Amino acid sequence: MSEKILIIDTATENCSAALYLDGQVWDREQESPREHSQRLLPMVDELLAEAGITLAQLDAIAFGRGPGSFTGIRIGTSLMQGLALGADKPVLPLSNLAAMAQAAISEGASEVVAAIDARMGEVYFGQFRAEQGLAVAVGEEQVIAPEALLDQWQLGESVVAVGTGFETYPELAEDPRITLASHLRLPSAKLMIPLALDQYRQGHAKPVDEVEPVYLRNNVAWKKLPGRD
Repeated sequence: MSEKILIIDTATENCSAALYLDGQVWDREQESPREHSQRLLPMVDELLAEAGITLAQLDAIAFGRGPGSFTGIRIGTSLMQGLALGADKPVLPLSNLAAMAQAAISEGASEVVAAIDARMGEVYFGQFRAEQGLAVAVGEEQVIAPEALLDQWQLGESVVAVGTGFETYPELAEDPRITLASHLRLPSAKLMIPLALDQYRQGHAKPVDEVEPVYLRNNVAWKKLPGRD
């Protein structure tokens, strides 16, 4: 089965792209919070050139659909739309929280809590468990104040914590059951490869006009493509 998937992510400070080509991986990433729109397309061009394929030869395009920075998510979603529409390819929307959890699970974790600093005294939070080597959400992703999160979460005996939320609010990692994976600070396109492959193999790729980003904050709306309401 052919599996040629391009993955892009600009939902956080980390700008990244990865290309999975029938078992081979090429990737680029750079922390550049104000330069995503300038850096991402050159990254994509470099990956395609190195692999010797074109956008038209891809099977699908995956992207980090959030949660994360409002501006970053908008940039990534817009670029995904342009690439997918131009090449007439289906899309795989992937959770940025799940991407970090997946990295921890790939390193042996069985239960993961992921938190991205959401500013305004809140974090984007998700809890995940390993099922057949993949990160599966336990409950809904949410935007929440750290103190409220401490009051409500239910932890197992051994939990790995990932994401910048634990840097910003170190009290979240004080529970003795939690081990902080400080090297897993931000999501990246490369970390999303196992999730993208799983979604693609299950037939979950969608037409581009059926995909929307996830902001979690209710006061942010995504303007759909013109004429595609």
